[in-house]
Amino acid sequence: MAASEEASFEQINEALVNVFNNVVWIEEASLRESKFNDITIKDMHTIAAISMYETRTASQVAEMVHLTPSAMTSVIDKLVKKGYVERHRDDNDRRVVHLALTHNGRTVFRAHEAFHRGMAHSLFDSLSDDETEAVKKAVLNLQEYLHELIQF
Repeated sequence: MAASEEASFEQINEALVNVFNNVVWIEEASLRESKFNDITIKDMHTIAAISMYETRTASQVAEMVHLTPSAMTSVIDKLVKKGYVERHRDDNDRRVVHLALTHNGRTVFRAHEAFHRGMAHSLFDSLSDDETEAVKKAVLNLQEYLHELIQF
């Protein structure tokens, strides 16, 4: 790698680390300063995994947020107690429990989704079509790389 390419790589690497750290910090600070200050980032991502649009089982959510089933049970118990999530038994198989968001859960879900959509819009708003495709390809490549690391 030439010196200029190495400098460019290091600049991009540093920017990616900075973006990741700032996103986490902003999410945490936003939660602390909101009426939803009783939940953590892990709780928020669990709420996001449950989704507003479909029900999921605790096992499905645990897999999505990379927690063990027992750890997921603890997180779900807290979110139920705080009024963000509710459990519903399956009508056909009473052993299966589906998770759904309450009104408060849906409200914080929408706020979290708006934050992430705002980031994406700020990234793409000033780009040409070609630049948008290049960023899309780079982000999807990064997503694939991270997915492969998770599969170890």
